[in-house]
Amino acid sequence: MQVLLPSGWPRPKGYANGVSVSGRQIYVAGMIGWDAEGVFHSDDLVEQVRQAMQNIVDVLKEGGAGPEHIVRMTWYITDKKEYLARQAEIGKVYRELIGSFSVAMTAVQVAALIEDRAKVEIEVTAVVPE
Repeated sequence: MQVLLPSGWPRPKGYANGVSVSGRQIYVAGMIGWDAEGVFHSDDLVEQVRQAMQNIVDVLKEGGAGPEHIVRMTWYITDKKEYLARQAEIGKVYRELIGSFSVAMTAVQVAALIEDRAKVEIEVTAVVPE
């Protein structure tokens, strides 16, 4: 994977502006903070992020991939202020389960998610080198 950073641009904090890769692509649908049985164990944002990321890791594994193959993430969050206030905790969980911050990433605040208890939904694209 090659991180794309145009000359003169400051390095973004916590993500990459773009990446260049080639290989077999895996698309993971939006994962929320419930377990494989569809049960929420917490209404805490950071715990929901942890579970959503674990779900992503599990789906990638099923496709013969790992977190190191993620090239793009889109985060949908219901409370921007809470997300920003808890970035350090979220970053710790991210590093623990995903690792590198060198993925193209977008985060948007939404009015609500389809599941009422969900505070975050994360979808990813991964590319496994051939």
